[in-house]
Formats: sequence, C-alpha cells, structure tokens
Amino acid sequence: MSTDRTPRRPDVTSLDLVGGAEKVEVRLHDYDGRWPEIFREHRRRIEEALVASGVEVEIEHIGSTSVPGLAAKPIVDIVVAVDDITAEEDYLEPLLAAGYLLRVREPGHRLVRTPARDAHVHIYERGHPAVDEYRLLRDHLRSDADDRALYENTKRELLSRRWDDMNDYADAKTQVILAIKERARAARGRG
Repeated sequence: MSTDRTPRRPDVTSLDLVGGAEKVEVRLHDYDGRWPEIFREHRRRIEEALVASGVEVEIEHIGSTSVPGLAAKPIVDIVVAVDDITAEEDYLEPLLAAGYLLRVREPGHRLVRTPARDAHVHIYERGHPAVDEYRLLRDHLRSDADDRALYENTKRELLSRRWDDMNDYADAKTQVILAIKERARAARGRG
C-alpha cells in the first residue's frame, strides 16, 4: 500500500449524477440471508478487477443489507477504499470493464452500480470519514434492536410515499440516521 497521500490531480468540484434523476419504484424486502453471499460475490469481482490492476483496496458490506434481520431495499451496498480518489484510471476503468456502470462522481466519492441496480459500490479514499460513518451505523444497527426497529419503521413509512428520485428518499432519512449515529457514538464511548 502506498503511503504517499498526494493526489495525482485535483478532485472534481461538483456533483455529476450520470444519467440524471431517476424515478424508481422500490419496496422493502424482509431480510434475505442471501445478501451476504451476494456481497461476497461482488467483493470477489471487485478484488479481481482491481488486484489485476495493482490496486490495493478495503472492501466492506454496508447499508441495510449488511444488518441481519433488517428489512431493506434489495440493493447490496458496498464501500471500497482506495489510495487516491483522483486516480480514476486505477480503479474506475477496471470496475467499468468488470461490468459496473458509473452513476455518481462528486468530491471525495464515486459510485458505480450494476446494470440491474442491485448493487451499489461507493468508492472513497482510504481514511475518508464517510467510511467510518457507514461502519458506525452498520455496527450499531447490528447490535441495537430498538434502533434497528426505528430505522426499519422509518424506511417503511418513507417508502409508502412516492419519490421522483431515490436521492430524495435517502435525504428524507437523514434526521433519523443522525440520531441513531449519535446514540451509536455514545454507546461506543461507553464500550
């Protein structure tokens, strides 16, 4: 792993939502015990694509599908940490060649997904605070039944509404997620 944290080039400065806003019908599904296996298959696919290119990465299952017992949209979320987010030729090109499609390019973050939209791969630079935030929420929801139920009920209520874009749905969950993460930090401090 390289310890040189100097980016090859400046990062992008604005959001590029490839393909624009998308109207999507999404329903929650009861927890599916196959989700961890789907993650492992994508981890293998990502590792093969990136290791062949000489890229060292950290890959983790995040999001609701990573929390046993939690109902979720059937979209497996994955976070990949790379050494330099600006060096897209190192990781983005191999992932596109492996069949993923670019959806988001924004400062500090890229998102690729499967054509079927059943897996989202969030790419950040190693050490980016968002990676720890994903872990914090995932780990807390795995261990706290009350917050897991709160989060599921919130998602069910929000998904009963019509959304013109899934980003709007994600934004609507923000206050509940922030409150859960605050409790997770407090629990982490006690642990």
